[in-house]
Order: sequence, then structure tokens, then C-alpha cells
Amino acid sequence: MSDVVLKVENLYKRYRLGAVDRQAFKEDMISWWASIRGKPDPYEQYITSNELATITDSETLKKLAARYVWALQDINFEVKQGEIVGVIGKNGAGKSTLLKILSKTTTPTKGQVKVKGRIASLLEVGTGFHGELTGRENIYLNGAILGMNRHEIKKHLDEIVDFAGIDAYIDTPVKRYSSGMYVRLAFAVGAHLLSDILIVDEVLAVGDAEFQKKCIGKMKDVSAGEGKTVLFVSHNMISIKNLCSIGIYLKNGNVVDIGNVGGIITKYIGNDSASKGFVKWEKTNRVGNEGIKINSVSIHNNNGEYISQVSISESFTIDIDYEVIQDGYKVGFSFVLMDSEDFCVFGSMNTLEPYFYGKPLNIGGYKSKVSVPANFLNNIRYRITIIGFGANWSNSFRLENILEFNGLDDGNSRGDYFGNYGGVLRPILNWETINYGS
Repeated sequence: MSDVVLKVENLYKRYRLGAVDRQAFKEDMISWWASIRGKPDPYEQYITSNELATITDSETLKKLAARYVWALQDINFEVKQGEIVGVIGKNGAGKSTLLKILSKTTTPTKGQVKVKGRIASLLEVGTGFHGELTGRENIYLNGAILGMNRHEIKKHLDEIVDFAGIDAYIDTPVKRYSSGMYVRLAFAVGAHLLSDILIVDEVLAVGDAEFQKKCIGKMKDVSAGEGKTVLFVSHNMISIKNLCSIGIYLKNGNVVDIGNVGGIITKYIGNDSASKGFVKWEKTNRVGNEGIKINSVSIHNNNGEYISQVSISESFTIDIDYEVIQDGYKVGFSFVLMDSEDFCVFGSMNTLEPYFYGKPLNIGGYKSKVSVPANFLNNIRYRITIIGFGANWSNSFRLENILEFNGLDDGNSRGDYFGNYGGVLRPILNWETINYGS
């Protein structure tokens, strides 16, 4: 007997754009009449959810020819019993839509999902709970939905209440629960009742760091000890890396790659971000001054690859590619690193470089590079402003917030700690413990 418990084949999901009004009815009739005559549908135009997210003004949206948005396109994968699979991708990539289809809370446009066993899902705060019922009553309700009888549910009741830590509130209507209490109880129900597949969306982010760590430990236990399969969606790469063995990387509603979770995270770090890790100018509109013109500015990793997200545990390089157009010109550069709230984190200038004012440059192409060490930044958003200038600080120019990136916590330098670090920097410092006797 095959150990595959979940198989997704040629899965597509589309949503209609705009309101269902008189105009929509008219379009439907035109589409129907075209199909009757064997003609192509004039409204059968599509856009991906990520492309739709780039449209920021209402006029462009009104002029949009696309009638449908593809949330998922041609998704194919299978999951074996006991595997813990992490699903990653930026907002709008299709992660939640995929989980809703797997949980059977929405239907695919085409394709199929084959499931072996019971599915328990935790997609948003309070999913499957009735606000007027108490916590205890909701436990029985969820168990009944999973096909369990009262005796089976009662056997796990004390474990669920203890794990959720809501003993004092178990006979209180859940409409009076905080969002954190909702999540604790919902996860406890999904993890302890007799489901074969547990689906967990980003909802765990509502809980505190201690509870998140507790949940990750429980998911590992039910996978290894009970053979339960887990699908886990999160933007927290630490949780994904610590919990999952397999990763699925979604982008624009498509599967980019499936494989070892470490490799999938690395690919996601390098490719998927709304940040600006590379900016290039055409020769006709380059910025600069009378002595130099900037060709491009970029951020790249130790392999020389352009990146738009920076892994905290690795160093990265800021690269300035430019052309000297005035023979004998003396060039200076500096950069300022800002956080998302425009607080200056630090700045750097090439004062220690021989080319800083001391050596005039001949006409030609050059690159100036500066490296930022590993284990220095935090997992927040940063912006880089680059300043160029000539001799004696003359004719300076600024590339304001020209590069933007997210510091991505890959979990390689945290040990067992799961919480967030405060501040705009988080360097790793040397600690020492000395036994000086009793």
C-alpha cells in the first residue's frame, strides 16, 4: 500500500475580478454567445495575484483588460505519511488558497486533490468554532466534524485543555476569548484529535514565542510518534527550517521548486521579494555628475548572485558599477543604511581605500564594492542611500533609498531561541563563562 496520503494533480484556481453586477451579467452573456458560436471568449484574459498587487492606482485597475485572476496554476505534488512540509512564498503567491482547497473550504477551478484520511485545518483564528459555545463544547463539536465519537473525544479532553493552557476558561463561551486563546485552543484541538493530516496557516503568529515553540515541538511529536502528516505555512523561516524536512516554494500561483527545505529557503531568499536588490540605468539616463555616471547599484551574496533578501547569517556586498567620463577624476563614495522608519542605522565611506581622493582615475569602467559582515543585521527591512562625490566633496549626488531589502532570519545563528530580537542591529558577541570556584 502506498504511503502517499496527499496527492495534488493539475490544480488550478481562479477568481473573478470586480463585482457581480449588471455589467458582469452582460459579459457573461457575451461569453456564452461566443461559446455557442465556437468563437473565443473576448473576456477570457487573466492576471496573476502578484501582478495584480503591483497595480496601485484606480485608473490602471479600471483599464485592466483581464477578467480573472489566477490564484493557482498547474500545481502538482504529493506528500507521504509522517512528512512535515513547509509551504513558503510572498503574500499573494497562493499559499492560503492552496490550503483552503486541501481543507475543502473552497473548490478548485480544475484539477483534483486525493486525500487518504482525516484532515484537521487551522487556517485562521477561530476556524470551526462557534462563538456562543464554550471551549469544552467546541472541542466536542470539532471532534464530531472529524468523525470521532464522544468517548474518543473525551479521552483527549484533558490533554487538549492542558496544552492550550485555558483551564479557567474552558466553560466560557469562546466569543469572550482573546485571539491568542482562540489559537491555543484551536491548535490543541487539531493536534490532539484523531486527524491524519494537520494543516496550519500563518495563524500561529498570533501566539507568543513560548507557545509557538510549544506548537513546533508538538508538530514534531505527532509526526514522528503518530505518523501524522503536517502542512505548515509561515513567513518565519526559522520555524520552517526547524520544523520541516520538505519545502514547497510558490510564486505567482505556480510551484517554483519542491525539495529539501534548506535548499528551498535559500532559493526563496535569493529570488522572492518586493525589495530592490538591483537597479540599472540606461546609458541615456544615467545619474552622476560631471566626472562619473552610474551604470548600476546592487546587492549580491558570497557567490556573486544578485539578491533582494539578505540572510542574516551571511555577509553581503554592495556593488557600485560606474563609468569615469572625465580623465583624472577623483571619486568618493559613501552609503547610509536606514531602517523602515528612516532611522539611520550606520554609514560607511571609502576613506581607507587608496582610490579615495588619493588616486585619479582614467576614463573607463569601474566597480566599487563594500562588504557588510554576517550576523550583524536584524530581521527587519532596510534601505540604502548611496552618495557619490568628486574631490573636496564637490558635486555630490545622492541615490536616495535606491536599494531596499529584508533581513531574513534563516535560523543558523539562534540556537534554541525562537523569539524576536529587538533593535535595528543584532550582532553575535562573544560570551564567556568562567568557573572561579566555590
